[in-house]
Amino acid sequence: MPQPARAAPLRIQIFGLERDQDTRAAIRFFKERRAELHLVDLRRKPIAPGELRRFVERLGAARLLDTESRTYREAGLAYLRMDDAEIVERLLANPALLRLPLVRFDQAVTAGRAEETWRTWFSASRATPGT
Repeated sequence: MPQPARAAPLRIQIFGLERDQDTRAAIRFFKERRAELHLVDLRRKPIAPGELRRFVERLGAARLLDTESRTYREAGLAYLRMDDAEIVERLLANPALLRLPLVRFDQAVTAGRAEETWRTWFSASRATPGT
């Protein structure tokens, strides 16, 4: 008897900090669903400018900026008006300003905890045969 076709696991890339609560929640979310996971710990390896640009193109620089973080408040950034280029410059200089985790699946990306969006990735992958 032929075995039923098993869907390939989703390949997920997470940029975050191992000690960050939201990053740990994302890791747990994807591990529970048996996704193939690749974690980039930003303490060990900073995000590449090209990779950050991919998130900025899809979400906009302002959505990557963690306006609730202590680093943001202490830097006094709430009082500045910055365009996308200035925000990206600050994010590259200080990754503590990033809204974590940054999660990538194929061409789809999210910033912060976005479990509803992540669930749609799983349902969409089950709906498409052969992926």
